[in-house]
Amino acid sequence: MKEIILIKNGELALKGLNRMNFENALIKNIKTAINGLGATQITRAQSTITIEPMEEDYPFEEALLKIKKVFGIAAFCRAAAVSKDMDEILKQCVPYLKETMKGVKTFKVEAKRADKKFPLTSPEISRLVGGELLKNNHHLKVDVHNPEIVVTVEIRDKWAFIRAGQIHGAGGMPVGTGGRASILISGGIDSPVAAWMMAKRGIELDAIHFASPPYTSLRAEQKVKKLLSRVASYSGPIRMGIVPFTELQQTIADNCPEEYFTLIMRRMMMRISERLAQKRKSLALITGESVGQVASQTLPALVTTDIVVNMPVFRPLIGMDKDEIVEISRKIDTFEISIEPYEDCCTVFTPKHPRTRPTPEQCEQAEALFDFEPLIAQAVENTVYEVIE
Repeated sequence: MKEIILIKNGELALKGLNRMNFENALIKNIKTAINGLGATQITRAQSTITIEPMEEDYPFEEALLKIKKVFGIAAFCRAAAVSKDMDEILKQCVPYLKETMKGVKTFKVEAKRADKKFPLTSPEISRLVGGELLKNNHHLKVDVHNPEIVVTVEIRDKWAFIRAGQIHGAGGMPVGTGGRASILISGGIDSPVAAWMMAKRGIELDAIHFASPPYTSLRAEQKVKKLLSRVASYSGPIRMGIVPFTELQQTIADNCPEEYFTLIMRRMMMRISERLAQKRKSLALITGESVGQVASQTLPALVTTDIVVNMPVFRPLIGMDKDEIVEISRKIDTFEISIEPYEDCCTVFTPKHPRTRPTPEQCEQAEALFDFEPLIAQAVENTVYEVIE
């Protein structure tokens, strides 16, 4: 008997002729996640990936914690791999499941016979394994409708796998299979959640952060890096561009009508982000906006900001309310960082009475009061990059 980690692909099983490309990406991401924990051999067959440790004392629990954050995995668990012999299965199931069955009162056994040449049917396998567990665990009872735990025996091409229960994976698609997009990241609650949601659909992330010292502090920048690090534990490394934005913000405040300040600022951010994204061959921009959450997120305001760029702008939170967003931020462990009291540049020079129903023409007229192009180019040129892991 050897112990392995058994991984179920989930959504990848629905892919057609290019399914192998998705599975290759998933295996690559799994290898990256567990790198450094010890030598392993990873194989795949029939929508299942197995991780076999090549050395004793492999840190299974640490590996499971990392695997739990890999997008593309529906479920996973530790399992015993034994020879495809019914006597061997019965011999190994009791000692392997001994600790798991402590404190459990009810169970059932399910058998999955992927190898149809195996001499016993699935009901016969279930009945024999269930009987062996009952014989050696007198406190157990069978409950086929609502068991506390489900023991599964899978008959595969090379091995029989014995497992009890499974852990839900992160789901989604393997990062890297959906192209690259650039997330406009602030220090708030929303943008890290938006980044996580897009990474879950296989998008490789770049990040763009606007800094306005001395109005924003170094601690605010460090806060953003901590947020990205939490997202990167799911998405893999994120290349972050830090845009110097102070001069542009001051120039907007000095030359444009106050009620349009936030809108013009957002339009400048979009222009800069598009140019930075194009350099990285990103196919889209991502923001954490949702309709009506603040004055700059009304539908007319969003249309007015989007019109200045030619690439798609994805807003995965667009129809969510704040409680839903906070729930996800707690799940991915970014909420406590997001509420740290270090302001981002979006709170600088906020107008008292922002325009909530602007038109593109109104913003264009306000922007025409000053030639912003040299400052936009300067901000793009002076952007500093760092890889967040």
